[in-house]
Amino acid sequence: MKNLTLLVIFILTSTLASAQVMMGEGAKQIFASPQLKTEISQHKTVAILPFAAKITYRKQPKNYSADSHQEQEENLAKNIQGSMYTYLLRKAKNYSVTFQDVEKTNILLKKAGMYGKLDEFTRQEIAQALGVDAVIGGKFDMEQTRSDGAAFATAVVFGGYAGKTGSGSLTMTIHNGRDGELLWRFFKTMDDDFTSSTDDLVERMMRKVSRNFPYTL
Repeated sequence: MKNLTLLVIFILTSTLASAQVMMGEGAKQIFASPQLKTEISQHKTVAILPFAAKITYRKQPKNYSADSHQEQEENLAKNIQGSMYTYLLRKAKNYSVTFQDVEKTNILLKKAGMYGKLDEFTRQEIAQALGVDAVIGGKFDMEQTRSDGAAFATAVVFGGYAGKTGSGSLTMTIHNGRDGELLWRFFKTMDDDFTSSTDDLVERMMRKVSRNFPYTL
């Protein structure tokens, strides 16, 4: 009887876990403008903006610091930008456009007074300041569910940790530089299998995006 009870518990647990993974991986939304193909055929250079990053906690960790939290979010935003540029550069032959060096992007944003306050400018204004045909932007929201969430958030930003500790969602957009219009939007929920660094996180994100990425040849 005891063995039967354990078997039932095991089956129910496995079924629930599988359902949660399927739900997490299945939540994907893609928008493509009717003008997408026409516009991207004219694009030559695309800039990658710092992603808006938000880290939340189901239970606020001990020794929580608002200043440290803000710094983690800023570092995560910049690191996602850098990791995405590295990923796209590594696979440059697969794309129809070139991507502006993110260091140049950030310097130009700072000179234009836009860095850190991109939401105060239109995508058209940003593209003009950067001298590009389109801009890639987006946001990454991460919720930590473990009690050591602060330590894990630091690890995701700076590397050096692996484990299942939370959930998140990725929104990635492409805006036309000529008029600032939204050409493409990708939204995907992420299950809780986060890995050891921002590079790994972006690698995983881009594997989900790649089949739908408009600039893929």
